[in-house]
Amino acid sequence: MEFSGTFELEDATTEEVWLALSDPVMIEHALPGCEFLVVVEDTDPDFDALREEHADRDVEPTSDPEVIAERAFEEGNHYAAIIGISIGPVNPTFETVVTIDERDQPYMEASGEGSAGDSSFEMSSWMDLDGADDGVEVEWATEADVFGRIAQMGQRVINPAANQVVKRFFSSVQDEIREREIAEGSTVEQAQSDEDDRGIVDRILGRSDGSKQ
Repeated sequence: MEFSGTFELEDATTEEVWLALSDPVMIEHALPGCEFLVVVEDTDPDFDALREEHADRDVEPTSDPEVIAERAFEEGNHYAAIIGISIGPVNPTFETVVTIDERDQPYMEASGEGSAGDSSFEMSSWMDLDGADDGVEVEWATEADVFGRIAQMGQRVINPAANQVVKRFFSSVQDEIREREIAEGSTVEQAQSDEDDRGIVDRILGRSDGSKQ
């Protein structure tokens, strides 16, 4: 199955959106039905142990570049998530592992798999940011192989559910960016005024040695 689309985030710059999407905690809060999203050592984590460890998880998104730098997505890293979703008459909760295959502002690729009882999936996806007149256009696409009970429902049922999740996710990202107010005058410009902070922002943005891409 293939899914794709575009979403425009208003009143934001590409750097602001990339900074926000670099924070796994922000993704966790914006993704509907996500219990947690954490870095793991391999693609076969102990989800029971992760559930217990993060049962009382209370971590908030931030606009602080230093905090984001400490926990930002990194190419080659694996991330585990518990995600509940409504698809037609069923409400599976997927144990999911995603690997960041490529991360180079403004482009990111990821692949992963998930399972929930008698249903499972494998996926690969990419996302690209493009500055627009009054915001940022996010273009995305996902290829997925779906198995089990959910696969029997067919793309006519799965497509609307997937598109609704994406729409809610990017709407939450838009709200989060507004709340964080990570505008050039607050975080990016402030970080550029200090060489240490500049290095932090460059690292989050996927730059090396402070060079601009």
